[in-house]
Amino acid sequence: MSSKQQCVKLNDGHFIPALGFGTYKPEEVPENKPLEAIHLAIEAGFRHIDTAFVYQTESHVGQAIRSKIAAGLVKREDIFLTTKLWCTFHRPELVQSNLEKSLKNLQLDYVDLYIIHYPMQMKPGEDLFPVDEHGKTLFDTVDICATWEVECHLYLNQSKLLNYCKSKDIALVAYCALGSQRPKRWVDPNSPVLLNDSVLCDMAKKHKRSPAQIALRYQLQRGIVVLAQSYKENEIKENIQVFEFELPSEDMKILDSLNRNLRYAPAPFGEGHPEYPFSDEF
Repeated sequence: MSSKQQCVKLNDGHFIPALGFGTYKPEEVPENKPLEAIHLAIEAGFRHIDTAFVYQTESHVGQAIRSKIAAGLVKREDIFLTTKLWCTFHRPELVQSNLEKSLKNLQLDYVDLYIIHYPMQMKPGEDLFPVDEHGKTLFDTVDICATWEVECHLYLNQSKLLNYCKSKDIALVAYCALGSQRPKRWVDPNSPVLLNDSVLCDMAKKHKRSPAQIALRYQLQRGIVVLAQSYKENEIKENIQVFEFELPSEDMKILDSLNRNLRYAPAPFGEGHPEYPFSDEF
């Protein structure tokens, strides 16, 4: 792993870099941009790459990783790669084939983490998981859950869920950590722009850092694995500098107070499902 980064130990003994590079592609971003951005991210020092089948960026991610391996910049084991099983493929008989489809898109032999995307029902692909001495799949225990990837940022700090995850030794992974770049059909266009928050901007000036760096550093100090996304070279390089400074406890408390339980990506396509998760207190 890159010496620039710290890692979080998962409950299966593996380590995940605490800062990851998100590869979701908004509709207005040109098709070639993800590949360019992933190249820049790996060159800058990112060693945790987060993609998903539904993002349609798996092929770009795989191409960039293979290119950097061929160039001698990294080895495959230096990269922690996540992809996800989209929610229309959660039936057990579809899991294996969709994992294989993602690996074909990536043109890689394995992924380090395979996430159930919007797990509103099911226990998919139980035969993919180990069985204990009583023949019971370990999927039935919380131990098989190494991470929960959820929306988490200054306006939705997920403090209760974070405490629960810590009690169960589950790593919380934050997406939308800098607000959201998702399409308007998913995000209320009247939502406040996180990185324009006056308190955040004042703190950034105080520390001579960018608002994004402060927002990311806040999450890291809470023990959260945080995903940063940008298609701009200067921002990609800035974002990985979050390990170069630390926020004092009084600033962490100020940032805690910004929470307003605002969700940028409420997954409206899932509303009405009996297991729709965003109606719960968590």
